[in-house]
Formats: sequence, C-alpha cells, structure tokens
Amino acid sequence: MSDDVEPQAPPRKPVRRLDARSLRGLAHPLRMSILEALALDGPATATGLSGRLGENTGTVSWHLRHLAQHGFIEEETGRGTKRERWWRVVEETKVLETSEFHDDPHTKGALSVYMHELVQQYFSRVTHYLNESWDDAWHGAGTISDWRDLRMTPVQLTALNAELMAVIARHAPEPGEEPEPGALPVIVQIQSFPRKERGEG
Repeated sequence: MSDDVEPQAPPRKPVRRLDARSLRGLAHPLRMSILEALALDGPATATGLSGRLGENTGTVSWHLRHLAQHGFIEEETGRGTKRERWWRVVEETKVLETSEFHDDPHTKGALSVYMHELVQQYFSRVTHYLNESWDDAWHGAGTISDWRDLRMTPVQLTALNAELMAVIARHAPEPGEEPEPGALPVIVQIQSFPRKERGEG
C-alpha cells in the first residue's frame, strides 16, 4: 500500500451568477470602468483610479464602496492606510444570463446600461490597441477578424461558442503559474450573434 498522495489540481475561480440585485449594483458607467481598471491592472487606490479615469477622488471612493457592498471588489488588507485604502477585484468568473432579465421591468434598464457599457469597453480596448505602437512580432500576432458567411441554428451557434471557449480555456494559465519570459497580458474578445436579414429594396 503506497503512502503517496496524489497532487490535487489548483482550484479554479468560483463562478458567480449575477442576480437582479448584483446587476443593478454593477450597471453604472463609472463603476464598470473602475472594475475593468482593477481587473486589467491590479489593485489600486481611489486616488490612483481617479487620475486614471479623470474623475473626482470622492466620487470614485463612493463607487468603490458600492462595488464592495455588492461583493465585486474587496479591500487589500495589510496595505495602505485608513485614509488611503487599496482595492482589488474578487477573483471569480461572472456569469450573466441576459434572458433572465429581458422581460423584467425592474432590471431591463440596468441590463441595457450594463450591455451598452460592456460593448463600449470592448470597442475601446481595440481602439487603444490600434493607436499604440507595437513591434512587428506583436503586430503579426494580433488579429481583428470577422466571418460573415456563416448560417446557423441557435443550437449550432451555442455549440460553436462552447468550442471557442474550450480553446481559450486550454491556453489559460493555471492558478499560480508563472508566465513565460516576454509574455504580455492578452485580451481575447469573442463576439458571436445572429443578424436579421434585410430584404431587397
């Protein structure tokens, strides 16, 4: 009988399904910008975020507390002072089922704000990439592509998205895994949706 212990795989991020209260708490342009900044660039203070986002420090502080109340961010303990707190994103995978809120008059407005701001963030990331200076290796590695000759049923589109997500997951680092030398943060944006056909005339 062996005493060897099978090594356990590092835990994955917990999954959080956004409910109506969470959606209303997040659906604000500045709060979404704050959350994106913390997610992309790591912990920051209200002062640092206000300079980056061009907003008043007091306003940013208020929205930081609001995000914390809804569990999207948390204070980084052991860092900062009572007057200058550091905030970080709660590590979790957020899942939003938009179909759950389309017909709810109490959340329809929040859903609209959230989706609009989310698409605006996607657009801004691509614009920043195009406006920045990169060497030939990184220019050749990036891509902005689209395919317009696909025709699918809802079941087929769902299957396509699942396959794309699985490919991304295979390239995602394990928790605690060190990146290779020269590696930079990479954003992959997947946008797949049906288009209503327009008739002639």
